[in-house]
Amino acid sequence: MYKITTRSKKAEKQFYLVLNLREGISGKLETLRIDPRRELNAHPLKGKLQGKWSCSLGGDIRMVYEIDDRNKEIIVVAAGSHKIYR
Repeated sequence: MYKITTRSKKAEKQFYLVLNLREGISGKLETLRIDPRRELNAHPLKGKLQGKWSCSLGGDIRMVYEIDDRNKEIIVVAAGSHKIYR
C-alpha cells in the first residue's frame, strides 16, 4: 500500500483543506493508496503536467500527484477544484 505525502507547504495546505472539505474524502484516499493508477478515475496528465497523475475526489475536487513506486509514495502536488490545473 502506498502512503500519501507532500513535498511543499502549499500542497500540504491544499491537501488538508480538501480532506476536511467533504465527508468521504478520507475513505476515497484510502482506496487510492491501494492502486494510485486505477482508482478514482486516475489518469496521467499531459502537457505541462506530464509525468503527474490526477484523480477525482468528488464533485469538482481533484488531486494532482506523482507516483514514487520505489518508495511506495503518492506525492501530492496540488488539490482543489479544476483551477489547480492552471
